[in-house]
Amino acid sequence: MAITLDADVLSRYCRFTLYDSPYVAHDRGCAIDLYPEGSVAPSPVDGEVIGIRSVDAPPKPYARSEDYLVLVDTGTHVARLLHVEPQVRTGQTVSVGDPLGTLVRAGFFAPWVPNHIHLGFRKHEQNPYRASGSLRIDLGIRVSGVPWDGTGAVVETGESWARLDSPGHPTPGEGFVGLASDGGVLDGGFPHYDGGGLLGEGDAATVAGTPVGTVSGRDVTWHDCTVRANGKPVTGIALFCGRDSFRIKLVGETVDLQVGEDVAVTVDCEC
Repeated sequence: MAITLDADVLSRYCRFTLYDSPYVAHDRGCAIDLYPEGSVAPSPVDGEVIGIRSVDAPPKPYARSEDYLVLVDTGTHVARLLHVEPQVRTGQTVSVGDPLGTLVRAGFFAPWVPNHIHLGFRKHEQNPYRASGSLRIDLGIRVSGVPWDGTGAVVETGESWARLDSPGHPTPGEGFVGLASDGGVLDGGFPHYDGGGLLGEGDAATVAGTPVGTVSGRDVTWHDCTVRANGKPVTGIALFCGRDSFRIKLVGETVDLQVGEDVAVTVDCEC
């Protein structure tokens, strides 16, 4: 059984990822992270708020140690939403697009991960407070692939990441795109999380022309790979689907690149 998110829901967010997370809730694409513009969290579901719980998050110097879980009964399933400090209350009815509250930067985030809404679905008879066992999420849209040759110039940096100017979005605002791979689109933290996904069609997982994983259905198990930027190893590449822009994001504490610097990314893998 799967839950399909249609264009009306997804188009309210500037990007999303099903697999770019180390947590069990995202295994096999059974949760999605939705990135809104600004600090307000628009609801991705219709329904009645049936529970709100404070959640302890791992202590991190850059994030809060308190997070929140909001449960919404959609009628057919229970939606689990995290990383939102709720302004709604139990018993309140919400519609898609209604403000749920403000985004929370919690200790569940890696330092390079921006604020977002985590969304998963469970059956009514399941324990809604467990992270594992949620239903697979399918996309009611087509995500187009954008090819990339492994090169680009740095246009933005943070303490643990650098964003390149390539490959770019061919038609900004007119649909979601991601990194092309054999007719599909790669999603996930490569190779720093256990696996990723290949959305759409395709049977091979490649980055900059290098085979990087084994595909099983929509899931990808990464090979033992090292990503290098100008010859220096970095933690990896954060892969996602973008609505208005799409640029490769190199992540990790060892990323030491400057704005304007030309970068050649290479991938070494043991199959």
